[in-house]
Amino acid sequence: MQTSTEAFVAMDDGVRLWTATSRSDAMPVVLCHGGAGLWDYLEPVATMLAPVACVHRWDQRGCGRSERAGPYSLTRCLADLELLRRHFGHERWLVGGHSWGASLALRYALEHPARTLGVLYVSGTGFGQAWRAAYHEEADRRLTPAQRQRRDRLGRHSRTAGEEREWRTLCYASDVGDPRRAFAIAERFADVPFAINVECNRALNDEEKQTLEADVLDRCGRLEVPVRVVHGARDPRPVWAVESLVAALPQAGLTVLDGVGHLPWLEDPAAFEGVARDFVLDVASRAPLPRGRDDLAGGEQRR
Repeated sequence: MQTSTEAFVAMDDGVRLWTATSRSDAMPVVLCHGGAGLWDYLEPVATMLAPVACVHRWDQRGCGRSERAGPYSLTRCLADLELLRRHFGHERWLVGGHSWGASLALRYALEHPARTLGVLYVSGTGFGQAWRAAYHEEADRRLTPAQRQRRDRLGRHSRTAGEEREWRTLCYASDVGDPRRAFAIAERFADVPFAINVECNRALNDEEKQTLEADVLDRCGRLEVPVRVVHGARDPRPVWAVESLVAALPQAGLTVLDGVGHLPWLEDPAAFEGVARDFVLDVASRAPLPRGRDDLAGGEQRR
């Protein structure tokens, strides 16, 4: 059984970020959680990949177990991710992400192509804004009027711990592809002790909304890095939102998982694991990687 070593890693401004690393000499992979403003929930994905990769997870700045301190910006997130690479001593690594984290992973590749072996882009949204209306319409359709009313009422005021779990469950249930399992999977995903960093979420989403899709797609057209886009056929975030992204990337492929929503590793673990592992192994076969050390940040390890 694979185990992980946890450590807090100091960034160049002193802010400490929580990390967890599977101990392996295989190709390095880093996983970026979504949100923005959530926490690392990708341990099941790391477990799937641990037999074939050295997997790093992290709580982004201000999130989960990391120090709750800004600034909250895309530039700062990318700088943090690059500092983590240097801290762990990898010349290059494969960058994966889910939802908002998928966008962060691809942005990292655009910013640091020479440091990126590949991108695993899971349940992302592309970089346009047209998907937002379609997403909200479909997410609302999947709840009853009473459930939508309860979700919206809870979202407008401060919540007890029990109300917080209820609100998150109502929000996440729409993400699950199979309505028969939606609330069971959503309750499991919602049952964590961390607070959502609303300030971080608002700042990064506002910044993302200012992005011009044409500019990003132009940069994507020059990215010579393999990219695997994985999307659920029943994700309320429409698959057409990532199709323009796949078309723009020279080395991208799209896998659409039938019957799956926004959380593929929970909804169809076997199918998702097969796609993710195959991509990691394919990238590793193309780019065997010697490891070096160029640490710039210190870490406090704990088991």
